[in-house]
Amino acid sequence: MRKEKKGSLLLGLAAMLIVVVIVALVGVFALQEEEELITGEAEATEYRVSGKVPGRIEEFRFEEGDHVKKGDTVVVIYSPEVEAKMAQASAARRAANAINKKAQHGARSQQIEGAYELYQKAQVAEDIYRKSYERVKGLYEKGVVAAQKYDEVEAQYQAAVATTKAAKSQYDMALEGARAEDKEAAEAQVARVDGIIREINLARDERYLLSPVDGEVAERFPKTGELVGQGSPIMSIVDLDDMWFTFAVREDMLKDITVGRTMKVKVPALGDEEYEVKVTYIRAMGTYATWRSTKQNGGYDVKTFDVRVKPVKKIENLRPGMTGILYR
Repeated sequence: MRKEKKGSLLLGLAAMLIVVVIVALVGVFALQEEEELITGEAEATEYRVSGKVPGRIEEFRFEEGDHVKKGDTVVVIYSPEVEAKMAQASAARRAANAINKKAQHGARSQQIEGAYELYQKAQVAEDIYRKSYERVKGLYEKGVVAAQKYDEVEAQYQAAVATTKAAKSQYDMALEGARAEDKEAAEAQVARVDGIIREINLARDERYLLSPVDGEVAERFPKTGELVGQGSPIMSIVDLDDMWFTFAVREDMLKDITVGRTMKVKVPALGDEEYEVKVTYIRAMGTYATWRSTKQNGGYDVKTFDVRVKPVKKIENLRPGMTGILYR
């Protein structure tokens, strides 16, 4: 009986000992700090397509998800204001050309002939008034004609001389054509209008928006027919050949992460394969970033750093937004 009791007691002690050992092992594993994963996401260079000319979206030539080549026309904008300015500039060009031709070619033959006839007429009148003046002057010197009559004839003669000079000047101007300054001004006016037309033609070209890079259409912002202003973003194109991973890493985990170091990244969406990447950028994030205080243990405030890595080789099927896990 005593042996049975003793055996039961030993069995109970052994069971208790096993339970204590199991609890101790569970506590050790429970208290063991798990290795923290450094996770981030894939990003790519994104280009915003926008226009210099305000107008309405006339046509989208690519849908979201379509692949485009650099230089492809992706959007066409309809701008009636540009066409109206071109019509105004064309009319101004015709007017400037007419003025320039007139300045360069001088007066027409009819104008020259008319000026010559007026000059001849003035010479005849001057000759008549000169003879009358000489006659009256002789009589005045002999005391036959009153001084008032002499003054009147002299004034008429001087007026005839002035008229002849003016007619001669008009005739000479008709022969010479426009002055050099007038010709230069006419040429400058033509050049100015030509500059305006070139500017409008450039604005016409800006109606056709081109893709700045080979890539994929990520998003279209307005819809066909909607009004867009100058510089408004119309389409977003992602360059899938220029991708990287961004990680937010605590300061106490940066020991083995340095610029230029080669590391490994796993992308869960692409399976268990690990990809070689190179650290290209490390910078402290703003004061608003996540941080952990360790002052309670006599430590320091742990800041968060922005770490970027680029694949050494292109990762097939990698898409912006996919999760990446960085292995130190």
